[in-house]
Amino acid sequence: MTVLLAGCSGTADGPEEAGKRGASASTSTSAGTSTDRGGSTGAGPSPEKTFEPDPARLPRTRAEARDFIDRVIAGPDSFGPGVVKRSPYESAPATWPVLGDNCVWQQRKPAPSVLATLTRSFEVPAEAGKGPVRLAAVVTVHRTRQDATWEMAESIEESMRCPTQQLREGEQIGSMVAGALLGGEATQNSSEDSLTELGEYRSSELGGPHRYFWQQAQTLQFTVAVTGKGAKGRTEREIDELVVQAQGAMLARLESTVEKQS
Repeated sequence: MTVLLAGCSGTADGPEEAGKRGASASTSTSAGTSTDRGGSTGAGPSPEKTFEPDPARLPRTRAEARDFIDRVIAGPDSFGPGVVKRSPYESAPATWPVLGDNCVWQQRKPAPSVLATLTRSFEVPAEAGKGPVRLAAVVTVHRTRQDATWEMAESIEESMRCPTQQLREGEQIGSMVAGALLGGEATQNSSEDSLTELGEYRSSELGGPHRYFWQQAQTLQFTVAVTGKGAKGRTEREIDELVVQAQGAMLARLESTVEKQS
Protein backbone atom coordinates (compact mmCIF):
# COMPACT_ATOMS: atom_id res chain seq x y z
CA MET A 1 0.00 0.00 0.00
CA THR A 2 1.25 3.45 -0.87
CA VAL A 3 1.24 5.77 2.14
CA LEU A 4 0.94 9.52 1.67
CA LEU A 5 1.76 11.75 4.62
CA ALA A 6 1.04 15.40 5.15
CA GLY A 7 3.75 17.27 6.99
CA CYS A 8 7.48 17.32 6.57
CA SER A 9 10.74 15.80 7.54
CA GLY A 10 14.03 16.71 6.00
CA THR A 11 17.74 16.78 5.66
CA ALA A 12 20.16 19.56 5.11
CA ASP A 13 22.74 19.86 2.38
CA GLY A 14 25.71 19.71 4.73
CA PRO A 15 27.13 17.02 6.99
CA GLU A 16 25.41 18.40 10.07
CA GLU A 17 21.81 17.45 9.26
CA ALA A 18 21.94 15.29 6.13
CA GLY A 19 20.66 12.15 7.90
CA LYS A 20 17.01 11.74 8.92
CA ARG A 21 16.16 10.13 12.21
CA GLY A 22 13.87 10.84 15.13
CA ALA A 23 14.50 12.01 18.65
CA SER A 24 14.02 8.45 19.90
CA ALA A 25 16.97 7.17 17.86
CA SER A 26 19.17 6.86 20.93
CA THR A 27 16.81 4.20 22.29
CA SER A 28 17.09 2.00 19.21
CA THR A 29 18.08 -1.59 19.82
CA SER A 30 21.71 -2.54 20.15
CA ALA A 31 23.46 -5.58 18.72
CA GLY A 32 21.75 -8.90 19.29
CA THR A 33 18.50 -7.38 20.61
CA SER A 34 15.22 -8.42 19.02
CA THR A 35 12.32 -6.08 19.77
CA ASP A 36 8.76 -6.24 18.43
CA ARG A 37 8.06 -3.02 16.58
CA GLY A 38 4.69 -3.72 15.06
CA GLY A 39 3.99 -0.79 12.77
CA SER A 40 7.56 -0.62 11.50
CA THR A 41 7.73 -0.01 7.78
CA GLY A 42 9.97 -3.05 7.28
CA ALA A 43 7.28 -5.71 7.79
CA GLY A 44 5.97 -5.78 4.23
CA PRO A 45 6.79 -7.75 1.10
CA SER A 46 10.25 -8.10 -0.35
CA PRO A 47 10.99 -6.25 -3.60
CA GLU A 48 10.22 -8.09 -6.84
CA LYS A 49 13.77 -7.41 -7.98
CA THR A 50 15.47 -9.66 -5.47
CA PHE A 51 19.09 -10.49 -4.96
CA GLU A 52 20.76 -12.98 -2.69
CA PRO A 53 23.13 -11.41 -0.15
CA ASP A 54 26.17 -13.29 1.03
CA PRO A 55 26.16 -13.32 4.87
CA ALA A 56 29.96 -13.34 4.80
CA ARG A 57 29.95 -10.00 2.97
CA LEU A 58 27.69 -8.19 5.44
CA PRO A 59 29.61 -5.86 7.80
CA ARG A 60 29.70 -6.85 11.46
CA THR A 61 32.32 -4.48 12.86
CA ARG A 62 32.74 -0.72 12.70
CA ALA A 63 35.78 -1.11 10.46
CA GLU A 64 33.86 -3.33 8.03
CA ALA A 65 30.95 -0.88 8.08
CA ARG A 66 33.22 2.05 7.20
CA ASP A 67 34.71 0.05 4.34
CA PHE A 68 31.21 -0.76 3.09
CA ILE A 69 30.24 2.92 3.13
CA ASP A 70 33.33 3.85 1.14
CA ARG A 71 32.27 1.36 -1.54
CA VAL A 72 28.65 2.51 -1.71
CA ILE A 73 28.31 6.21 -0.98
CA ALA A 74 27.85 8.64 -3.86
CA GLY A 75 30.60 10.80 -5.31
CA PRO A 76 30.10 13.80 -7.63
CA ASP A 77 29.88 11.56 -10.71
CA SER A 78 26.96 9.66 -9.18
CA PHE A 79 24.72 12.67 -9.76
CA GLY A 80 25.86 13.35 -13.31
CA PRO A 81 27.93 16.08 -14.96
CA GLY A 82 28.42 19.47 -13.34
CA VAL A 83 28.25 18.33 -9.70
CA VAL A 84 31.21 19.17 -7.45
CA LYS A 85 32.20 18.59 -3.82
CA ARG A 86 31.20 21.14 -1.19
CA SER A 87 33.29 22.05 1.82
CA PRO A 88 33.20 20.43 4.31
CA TYR A 89 32.78 17.40 2.06
CA GLU A 90 32.34 14.64 4.64
CA SER A 91 30.70 14.60 8.05
CA ALA A 92 32.48 13.83 11.30
CA PRO A 93 32.15 10.12 12.17
CA ALA A 94 30.71 10.68 15.65
CA THR A 95 27.75 12.89 14.72
CA TRP A 96 24.11 11.82 14.50
CA PRO A 97 21.42 14.32 13.43
CA VAL A 98 18.29 14.22 15.59
CA LEU A 99 15.04 16.16 15.16
CA GLY A 100 14.28 17.73 18.53
CA ASP A 101 10.89 18.29 20.14
CA ASN A 102 11.08 21.89 18.87
CA CYS A 103 11.42 20.64 15.25
CA VAL A 104 15.00 21.90 15.04
CA TRP A 105 17.77 19.53 13.92
CA GLN A 106 20.45 18.90 16.55
CA GLN A 107 23.69 16.94 16.71
CA ARG A 108 24.12 13.95 19.03
CA LYS A 109 26.24 10.83 19.23
CA PRO A 110 25.18 7.99 16.92
CA ALA A 111 22.60 5.59 18.27
CA PRO A 112 23.84 2.26 19.67
CA SER A 113 22.34 0.50 16.64
CA VAL A 114 24.69 2.30 14.25
CA LEU A 115 27.96 0.68 13.22
CA ALA A 116 28.89 3.60 10.95
CA THR A 117 27.32 6.50 9.08
CA LEU A 118 28.70 9.08 6.65
CA THR A 119 27.33 12.11 4.83
CA ARG A 120 28.84 13.78 1.80
CA SER A 121 27.89 17.23 0.53
CA PHE A 122 27.78 18.38 -3.09
CA GLU A 123 26.73 21.31 -5.24
CA VAL A 124 25.79 22.28 -8.75
CA PRO A 125 27.52 25.68 -8.87
CA ALA A 126 25.61 28.85 -9.63
CA GLU A 127 25.65 30.11 -13.20
CA ALA A 128 24.05 32.93 -15.16
CA GLY A 129 20.48 33.33 -13.92
CA LYS A 130 20.63 30.19 -11.76
CA GLY A 131 21.52 29.71 -8.12
CA PRO A 132 23.48 26.77 -6.65
CA VAL A 133 21.81 23.40 -6.12
CA ARG A 134 22.74 21.93 -2.74
CA LEU A 135 22.93 18.12 -2.56
CA ALA A 136 23.78 15.51 0.06
CA ALA A 137 24.14 11.74 0.19
CA VAL A 138 24.21 9.61 3.34
CA VAL A 139 24.79 5.91 4.00
CA THR A 140 24.15 4.33 7.39
CA VAL A 141 25.08 0.79 8.44
CA HIS A 142 23.05 -0.57 11.35
CA ARG A 143 23.84 -3.65 13.36
CA THR A 144 20.65 -5.41 12.26
CA ARG A 145 17.99 -5.18 9.56
CA GLN A 146 15.42 -4.45 12.28
CA ASP A 147 17.40 -1.39 13.39
CA ALA A 148 17.40 -0.11 9.80
CA THR A 149 13.63 -0.57 9.44
CA TRP A 150 13.15 1.28 12.72
CA GLU A 151 15.05 4.24 11.31
CA MET A 152 12.59 4.27 8.39
CA ALA A 153 9.63 4.16 10.78
CA GLU A 154 11.04 7.07 12.77
CA SER A 155 11.33 9.12 9.59
CA ILE A 156 7.60 8.68 8.99
CA GLU A 157 6.86 9.74 12.56
CA GLU A 158 8.93 12.88 12.04
CA SER A 159 6.87 13.73 8.97
CA MET A 160 3.72 13.75 11.06
CA ARG A 161 5.22 15.45 14.10
CA CYS A 162 6.83 18.52 12.54
CA PRO A 163 4.96 20.46 9.82
CA THR A 164 7.95 22.80 9.53
CA GLN A 165 11.57 22.08 10.37
CA GLN A 166 14.65 24.22 10.85
CA LEU A 167 17.70 22.63 9.30
CA ARG A 168 20.13 25.18 10.70
CA GLU A 169 20.20 28.92 11.29
CA GLY A 170 18.63 30.60 8.24
CA GLU A 171 17.38 27.36 6.61
CA GLN A 172 13.88 25.93 6.77
CA ILE A 173 11.71 23.37 4.96
CA GLY A 174 7.93 23.02 4.92
CA SER A 175 4.76 22.37 2.88
CA MET A 176 5.88 18.77 2.56
CA VAL A 177 4.16 15.81 0.93
CA ALA A 178 5.59 12.40 1.80
CA GLY A 179 5.09 8.91 0.43
CA ALA A 180 6.21 5.41 1.43
CA LEU A 181 6.43 2.29 -0.72
CA LEU A 182 7.47 -1.18 0.37
CA GLY A 183 9.40 -3.33 -2.04
CA GLY A 184 7.14 -4.83 -4.72
CA GLU A 185 4.53 -2.08 -4.46
CA ALA A 186 3.79 -0.07 -7.60
CA THR A 187 7.11 0.41 -9.39
CA GLN A 188 9.27 0.25 -6.26
CA ASN A 189 11.56 -2.72 -6.90
CA SER A 190 14.96 -1.33 -5.90
CA SER A 191 14.80 -1.71 -2.10
CA GLU A 192 12.87 -3.27 0.77
CA ASP A 193 11.41 0.07 1.81
CA SER A 194 11.44 3.54 0.26
CA LEU A 195 10.43 6.99 1.50
CA THR A 196 10.08 10.16 -0.58
CA GLU A 197 9.41 13.75 0.50
CA LEU A 198 9.03 16.87 -1.55
CA GLY A 199 8.21 20.41 -0.56
CA GLU A 200 9.56 23.94 -0.17
CA TYR A 201 13.02 25.07 0.89
CA ARG A 202 13.77 28.58 2.11
CA SER A 203 17.08 30.09 3.16
CA SER A 204 18.39 33.51 4.10
CA GLU A 205 21.12 33.03 1.49
CA LEU A 206 19.13 31.65 -1.46
CA GLY A 207 15.64 32.95 -0.74
CA GLY A 208 12.71 30.78 -1.71
CA PRO A 209 10.50 28.92 -1.82
CA HIS A 210 12.54 26.50 -3.91
CA ARG A 211 12.20 22.79 -4.64
CA TYR A 212 13.04 20.37 -1.84
CA PHE A 213 13.31 16.66 -2.64
CA TRP A 214 14.47 13.81 -0.40
CA GLN A 215 14.61 10.04 -0.88
CA GLN A 216 15.62 7.34 1.57
CA ALA A 217 15.71 3.59 1.00
CA GLN A 218 16.35 0.58 3.23
CA THR A 219 17.74 -2.81 2.25
CA LEU A 220 19.00 -5.36 4.77
CA GLN A 221 20.79 -3.48 7.58
CA PHE A 222 21.50 -0.43 5.41
CA THR A 223 19.82 2.89 4.68
CA VAL A 224 20.82 5.28 1.91
CA ALA A 225 19.42 8.78 1.38
CA VAL A 226 19.83 11.73 -0.97
CA THR A 227 18.69 15.34 -0.54
CA GLY A 228 18.27 18.02 -3.19
CA LYS A 229 17.55 21.70 -2.51
CA GLY A 230 16.80 24.07 -5.37
CA ALA A 231 17.53 27.71 -6.05
CA LYS A 232 16.51 30.51 -8.38
CA GLY A 233 16.22 29.37 -11.99
CA ARG A 234 16.33 25.67 -11.18
CA THR A 235 13.41 23.47 -12.24
CA GLU A 236 11.71 20.82 -10.14
CA ARG A 237 12.65 18.20 -12.73
CA GLU A 238 16.31 19.19 -12.53
CA ILE A 239 16.39 18.70 -8.74
CA ASP A 240 14.43 15.45 -8.84
CA GLU A 241 16.61 13.87 -11.52
CA LEU A 242 19.80 14.61 -9.57
CA VAL A 243 18.39 12.94 -6.45
CA VAL A 244 16.98 9.91 -8.25
CA GLN A 245 20.18 9.28 -10.21
CA ALA A 246 22.43 9.33 -7.13
CA GLN A 247 20.01 7.19 -5.12
CA GLY A 248 19.89 4.60 -7.90
CA ALA A 249 23.67 4.53 -8.14
CA MET A 250 24.07 3.88 -4.41
CA LEU A 251 21.44 1.13 -4.36
CA ALA A 252 23.15 -0.60 -7.28
CA ARG A 253 26.51 -0.41 -5.50
CA LEU A 254 24.93 -1.73 -2.31
CA GLU A 255 23.66 -4.84 -4.07
CA SER A 256 26.93 -5.53 -5.88
CA THR A 257 28.90 -5.09 -2.64
CA VAL A 258 26.98 -7.72 -0.64
CA GLU A 259 25.53 -9.98 -3.33
CA LYS A 260 26.50 -13.65 -3.32
CA GLN A 261 29.00 -14.38 -6.06
CA SER A 262 28.15 -17.19 -8.46
